[in-house]
Amino acid sequence: MIRVAINGYGNLGRGAQAAIEKNPDMELVVVFTRRDPASLDAHGVPVAHIDQMPDWVDAVDVCLNCGGSATDLAEQGPQAAAYFNTVDSFDTHAKIPAYYASVDAAAKESGKLALISTGWDPGLFSMLRVLGEAILPHGESTTFWGPGVSQGHSDALRRIDGVIDAKQYTLPVEETVDAVKRGDEVTLTTRSMHKRDCYVVAEEGADRDRIEREIVQMPHYFADYDTTVTFISAQELADQHSGMPHGGVVIRRGATSEGVWANANFELQLGSNPEFTGSVLVAMARAVARMAARGECGARTVFDVTLADLSALDADTLRAHYL
Repeated sequence: MIRVAINGYGNLGRGAQAAIEKNPDMELVVVFTRRDPASLDAHGVPVAHIDQMPDWVDAVDVCLNCGGSATDLAEQGPQAAAYFNTVDSFDTHAKIPAYYASVDAAAKESGKLALISTGWDPGLFSMLRVLGEAILPHGESTTFWGPGVSQGHSDALRRIDGVIDAKQYTLPVEETVDAVKRGDEVTLTTRSMHKRDCYVVAEEGADRDRIEREIVQMPHYFADYDTTVTFISAQELADQHSGMPHGGVVIRRGATSEGVWANANFELQLGSNPEFTGSVLVAMARAVARMAARGECGARTVFDVTLADLSALDADTLRAHYL
């Protein structure tokens, strides 16, 4: 059995727990939290404060860091890598190189293996972008996200002073998607590809103009997009925006010879973004356990993971039934 810990018990942590329960080669042994452990019900799983991580070193094979990328993981990633092999879903693309370096240093010092930026993008979509370009080197890769709720962007909204709760929807610009699939000559920009819709519950008396300005000017998240901010009540958010759907598509269009084109598309439609992302983290945890058992340490990305390490099946079964 692969003994798994979850660090952070929000939407993603609960999604990871649901995924662990579907994998018979894994067991969830502890949930770490910054809150009072007595206040958290993890459905029968022991709960410990993050300061107690050293007490669990010998009981955990892989720790899933389930905090948000906006502020949590920059601290959480290196901290957990000091004690455990880890997996996380850090998704601020522009900051991945710096984050990789910080986690790599911590993991190498402790002799642990840390797999960063998994999930579906970055993660599965990253793998498909590399695969598409490797197979069709003469061409272009295009990624569209949505329509759906972005956990990382919603978390960034909730960190703004005066915001009680919020949901952010990423919406692809359909005209641009259709043009790319047809192979039309189209100039792709951040703004021409996606829109962002934000639904915000503000504190009573909060400066809504300031909150909106902070949102639309936030670098890496909203500044480069056409962003709409709508202030609603907590009840409206609960009634109309309680789900966590998402999805997206990677399109690789390339020429195999002069005038002969191929399209390779990888598309996801997700009823629950955190549950699917948690499922990816759990599969990656299996790979990390196997890679660590072979003596690997330091930081890794999905580009270093093989399908054989991800699968619960043995090599003979994979060759006989999946090849």
